[in-house]
This record gives sequence, structure tokens and C-alpha cells, in this order.
Amino acid sequence: MKTLQELQAIRDKMKAEIANRGAADGNDVKVVVGMATCGIAAGARPVMRAVLDEVEKRGLTNVKVGQTGCIGICKYEPIVEVMMPGKEKVTYIYVTPDKARQIVSSHLVNGTPIKEYTYSYACEHTEG
Repeated sequence: MKTLQELQAIRDKMKAEIANRGAADGNDVKVVVGMATCGIAAGARPVMRAVLDEVEKRGLTNVKVGQTGCIGICKYEPIVEVMMPGKEKVTYIYVTPDKARQIVSSHLVNGTPIKEYTYSYACEHTEG
């Protein structure tokens, strides 16, 4: 860091990230990343970073991003859950940073879940 402007830019970025991680109210979209040991081992940290960066980049002030422990389906990690007001929770599995950015774009911005990335889709298309 060489200038006061660089320090202020870092401060502004962190303030925006903290705002995106605040408590959700009834009108906010909530995004939860599974960050238990299994999720972290599978790559949840870069996924969380990608979600936060994309939410900030797009200026999505109605989206709150958080983390949780074990979601209970460890073999599908990294897992991201999206909860939109008045809609069913969508659980995304095997999420990569690239998929996370696509989820933000398609689901959070345009309201269209990416079915092929979801747990329910995987269950429907698994042979018995």
C-alpha cells in the first residue's frame, strides 16, 4: 500500500463486503455457503470469495451472504444454498468459483435457478 487512496479503496471494499454479510431481513436474498471441514476441503473458500466478489461487483445490496457448518450431504461439497423471499430454497452442489459466478448472474440477478447444478436435479437423474 503506497497511498491514502489505496487504503480508502480497501476500506470501501471491506465495508461493502461487511454489508453483504449482514443479517438478512424478510426482503433480502440469503446465500449460504457450507464451510464445515468437508466444504473447506472440497474448495468452499474460493467459492465463498467468488460469490462475495460477484455480489459486490454487481452491487446487489439485497443479497446477504453467509456461511454455515455441515449441511449434511458432504459428498456433494462445495454446497451453496439460495433462499429467495417467497420461494423454495435451492441447494447447489459441486460448486466451483466459476459456477458460483454463474449462479449469481442467473439466479440472483435474473431469478432463474440453474437446475443442472442443483441437488434435486442430481437426485432426479441418478439411477437407482
